[in-house]
Amino acid sequence: MKAYLFGWNPLKWEWPGLDEDIKKLVDGKFEENWSVASHKTIQPGDRAYIVRLGLAPKGIFASGFITSTPYQVYRNGRLRYRINITLDVLLNPDKESILTMDVLKTGNFAAQNWTPQASGISIKPQLVDELEALWLEFLANNGKVELF
Repeated sequence: MKAYLFGWNPLKWEWPGLDEDIKKLVDGKFEENWSVASHKTIQPGDRAYIVRLGLAPKGIFASGFITSTPYQVYRNGRLRYRINITLDVLLNPDKESILTMDVLKTGNFAAQNWTPQASGISIKPQLVDELEALWLEFLANNGKVELF
């Protein structure tokens, strides 16, 4: 399985309905659209991780699966590519623990860029399984396994 990293910087884009979106996910499915840099390789079924950037705490706070092929939208005077992600985990970094950069920058994970300038970059194939295991272990240790 391929996996991609999507960035969210609250200094640039607010998420005022984050708590409401978390409730939607707990009650069922929650789908969000996101900009994507790797629009030529990303496919429905690929894994997605969303990392918080800009403000501490920084790290992975959401995951899901790509549910659309890339499509173009016209924003800010330019055509941009976006995809849909159906989230399976969504945490509020201001209220809950997230998988922090301190962890993501250690061991094998140090080979990955965890602070991308463009959203939707490919996660190195040799890290995908290890990242999924780390994420599931993190969620289990923080009592979030009931979201699956």
